[in-house]
Amino acid sequence: MAKIGIMGGTFDPVHDGHLLLGRQAYTEYCLDSVWFMPSGQPPHKRDHHVTDGNHRCAMVKLAIKDEPGFEFSDFEFRRNGNTYTAQTMALLKEAFPQHNFFYIIGADSLYEIESWYHPEQVMSSVPFLVAEREYEKNHRPLKDQITRLSNLYGARISLLHCKEMDISSAQIRQAVKKGTSIRNLVPHAVGEYIAAHSLYGADTSE
Repeated sequence: MAKIGIMGGTFDPVHDGHLLLGRQAYTEYCLDSVWFMPSGQPPHKRDHHVTDGNHRCAMVKLAIKDEPGFEFSDFEFRRNGNTYTAQTMALLKEAFPQHNFFYIIGADSLYEIESWYHPEQVMSSVPFLVAEREYEKNHRPLKDQITRLSNLYGARISLLHCKEMDISSAQIRQAVKKGTSIRNLVPHAVGEYIAAHSLYGADTSE
């Protein structure tokens, strides 16, 4: 059975931190492939504008084009209505019974996962590969969070031994709006796409 890592998210926009996580999971856990899977209608982001999905998908395709083992998947994007991880993973396992799936997330998501839709279904459905990162404020140590979720939900959580890059999509959107360089935050092709399509308030007057 092929070992497939799932990198899900809004990817608004995709950035170098996403690629770093994907590369580490691919190499450290000998995955056969990592599927980058943009969400369609993320229910937890109803309170702010989400860039048109076609743009988000196009940026992901550009970002992973030359990355060994990375593939684009529109599995979640093609679904109608709100897209929840619990439902996506159940449907994936049904559609691809020949694969073993692993869900790749940053450490921050592991502290927020209990606020997801049916977290018990998510955590019992697939193993998680989580970026190793300690939080000094307002959080229990990462190893304690892993133990807690394992005991409460039967979660299977393994660490990715890479440092998470301190990058967020919100930070990139804000930088573009202010006219600040994002050269070291996103792949070059993604930066060019953002400018060419005037995304996030990009100034293309030069």
